[in-house]
Amino acid sequence: MYKEVLEPRHFVPRWRRIGCALGCWLIWSITSQQARAGGPDAELYARTVERAIKYLGNQGQAEDGSYSKQAGPGVTALATTALLRHGRSARDPVVAKSLKYLEGFVQPDGSVHPPKSRLPNYETCLAMVCFREANADGRYDEVLRRADGYVKGVQKGGEDGKDESDVAYGGAGYGKDGRPDLSNTHFLVEALRAAGNEEDDESLKKALVFISRCQNLETEHNATEYAALVNDGGFYYTPAGGTNPEDKTANGGLRSYGSMTYAGLKSMLFAGVGPDDPRVKAALDWVKMHYDLGSNPGMGQAGLYYYYHLFAKALDAIGDEVLVDGEGSEHEWRRELVDALAERQAENGSWSNPDARWLEGDPNLCTGFALLALSYCKPTP
Repeated sequence: MYKEVLEPRHFVPRWRRIGCALGCWLIWSITSQQARAGGPDAELYARTVERAIKYLGNQGQAEDGSYSKQAGPGVTALATTALLRHGRSARDPVVAKSLKYLEGFVQPDGSVHPPKSRLPNYETCLAMVCFREANADGRYDEVLRRADGYVKGVQKGGEDGKDESDVAYGGAGYGKDGRPDLSNTHFLVEALRAAGNEEDDESLKKALVFISRCQNLETEHNATEYAALVNDGGFYYTPAGGTNPEDKTANGGLRSYGSMTYAGLKSMLFAGVGPDDPRVKAALDWVKMHYDLGSNPGMGQAGLYYYYHLFAKALDAIGDEVLVDGEGSEHEWRRELVDALAERQAENGSWSNPDARWLEGDPNLCTGFALLALSYCKPTP
């Protein structure tokens, strides 16, 4: 399913592999290259990426290899993954320093986080993806194996014994006892793939159960109390209780919004759901109706850079170079995303969000997200 797990442009779902086997790959390749003829401007792309990389190395990174250590190791893992995705190797001095810093958080139970962390699952999942990117020589094989066991253990329906009738089943929260949500569950899915799990893995199957229950779509996969109240195909944060009143619609449904819809769409694809599945079709219809690079649809500027990252990853997984929105307008989304990020980039090469919700006032976090998004937009040679 993956061409080296979680590399940029890595994602080849099973349904596309079958198509390749039947001889469709050549047709797809030719039409894709034709569609990309007007893709991202190569000079703008290179300049934007290089400025961001220089910022992280010269200003963002602390002497101990960390980025924004006050926020925990998650930001360091994100920023380091971004550098690796743009061709820096594990031997690069900036990357090597950060990897050594992250290695210091590996715990005896396989998790990767500071002692007494409130976010052990989240931090472990981010570290797993980072270690996988740096694992060309196999140095992190054992770390990934043990971390895989840890995250499977904290997933709902693992060691806690929850069964599929429980609305929390298959999900993951910030920690073992936390309420599961789609954001943490999509990080879990990426971590499971980073550890080498294929789409028939039981933990990925469990995650898909929870992910499907986060979609505003009544199907055999979602019979929760919220499934039919909005029914627009988008995704929300969690059906598992404790929902913020501002996220509810007038009829008691849960409001769909951009970042969660892209997270849900991407995660379904990563878990092996094909393009003809009603869940994928409904999510893609929502995406087309709410195509936007100026805001996180439904959330305004909140979580914008997190949204950009998920936007790029999900659309890359879908494989369409041109997206037709709800009004019939065509969008070369890779080019438009590069243009949008280049316009928002600060003089020093970083990005930050004036809306500081979810730590996006931190330029290291936003720059990591932006670089990860850009890794899916590389111009065709």
